Amino acid sequence: MDEYFRSADGYDGGGAHMSASSTPTGTVIGEVREIRGGSAVCRLDLLVLHRLQESADFTIANAGQIGSQIKVKVGALWLLGTIRNLRADEAQANSVVCDVDFLGEGEEAGGRLTGFRRGVTRYPMPQTQILSVGRADLDAVYAAGDRPHIEIGTVYPTEDVRGALYIDPMLGKHFALLGSTGTGKSTTAALILHRIVEQNPEGHIVMLDPHGEYAAAFTTKGQIFNTDNLQLPYWLMNFEEHCEVFVTTEGAEREQDMDVLAKAVLHARSRSRVAQSLGKLTVDSPVPYLLSDLLGALTAGMGKLEKAGDTAPYMRLKTKIEELKGDPRYSFMFNGLLVSDTMATFMSKIFRLPAEGKPISIVDLSGVPTDIVTVVVAVLSRLTFDYAVWSRREPQRPILLVCEEAHRYVPSDRSTAPNAVRKVLESIAKEGRKYGVSLGLITQRPSDLAEGVLSQCGTIISMRLNNERDQMYVRSALPEGARGFLDAIPALRNRECIVCGEGVSVPIRVRLDTLETPLRPASDDPVFSALWKETGGEAEILDRTIHRWRGQGR
Repeated sequence: MDEYFRSADGYDGGGAHMSASSTPTGTVIGEVREIRGGSAVCRLDLLVLHRLQESADFTIANAGQIGSQIKVKVGALWLLGTIRNLRADEAQANSVVCDVDFLGEGEEAGGRLTGFRRGVTRYPMPQTQILSVGRADLDAVYAAGDRPHIEIGTVYPTEDVRGALYIDPMLGKHFALLGSTGTGKSTTAALILHRIVEQNPEGHIVMLDPHGEYAAAFTTKGQIFNTDNLQLPYWLMNFEEHCEVFVTTEGAEREQDMDVLAKAVLHARSRSRVAQSLGKLTVDSPVPYLLSDLLGALTAGMGKLEKAGDTAPYMRLKTKIEELKGDPRYSFMFNGLLVSDTMATFMSKIFRLPAEGKPISIVDLSGVPTDIVTVVVAVLSRLTFDYAVWSRREPQRPILLVCEEAHRYVPSDRSTAPNAVRKVLESIAKEGRKYGVSLGLITQRPSDLAEGVLSQCGTIISMRLNNERDQMYVRSALPEGARGFLDAIPALRNRECIVCGEGVSVPIRVRLDTLETPLRPASDDPVFSALWKETGGEAEILDRTIHRWRGQGR
């Protein structure tokens, strides 16, 4: 008899059943039939599995299910594997065949699995017995130990084994959170960030929030920025970002406009007091300048032309600049109050330097005009990366940049991608970890992400994905040993996810914790059946809405 199940039938490797084949380390449930590198083909005894379903240990009762674990003894080591699929065994009655992905190995001490580590150094031979895995084994596998970690939920199929994410590997090598609309993706992002912030009150996190969902979740632990208080200076843009805002033409005309704009911006920057103290000034230098100086430089350039027909580039640029200055929707970026040298103050607020107990900045982009929202994302992302690069000689202050709806900014179709934001996010994905910049990508359409960006994410947290193309794309980005978990992705319930990569010791399926209502983002779906029973006050609703609409206010 063993500690997990009493008087279970075992499997003798040849199809005959024998009683009392349980051991202090588990119950024999089958044998290895074939080894294929990091995986194996195994045969399981159905009669034993049916009897184990009566066990009080839910982990034992779940033995043989897809996603459950098995273990195999090889010398002094125990190999742990996950069942990927099941099919009938046509050659043997009362048995099934399954594919198993090996996760890692550990040692046995006192009948328990200890010292578990990822990877396999020795493989079993065919006909080696397979044993069930119990609660004590999973405790050893998923124990986070003394490594800094956050707990986000309960490991499936257990009822109380906690699922942990290791903070340093997850952030040091980027992470991605994937999931179809309605699966709880935003709440999961808030849960992870809350757990991180609780342990790291002096952290530095920037969340780019395109829908204004996360402000409600971080009112006490974060600083909220929107078009009312963001005050993003236009002169922080580099030349490429200037072109995306000011240049509206294509082809040869665009090249002309860019040449004219480069000379005008450099001239305007050179008139700044800050420029006088610099030995070298470029068109990309984040030096304050007046829009009036930029317009003056364009006017002066027109005056030096020999042909009147050559003034078109200058007139196009002047018209666009005047339009931005006069439109109140752009006042958070283009107004006369943004000319003084506020770079240090702005970066201190956005990067939470110091954090002062509010380590996360929520940048609400829902009020930003759609034609420049990608430029705003580009500027904030580039400032994050450039700060990390230029502060290498200083005490390090790592920054986490979380990008919601990431497929908007680094899409797979290069023809639809604004160059500036795509370049900087790809640079952070490839090189950010060298400088202390972590990237968190959140998307509902991973197949629409640029090729290679997802593969740069060391940790992937995947909720249910309904689209087969998305599933295949994620499969190609996962390590070989974790791909069996993808078969469960279409069947995940809301608030369940698969986690694999650097942030976990082994791939896990997690039932996520419930986040308290005040800490959740404002992303709940409308309850039509209840709201469509309410009436009254419609005239006032329309009046207030139209007033905000016409004034382009919040």
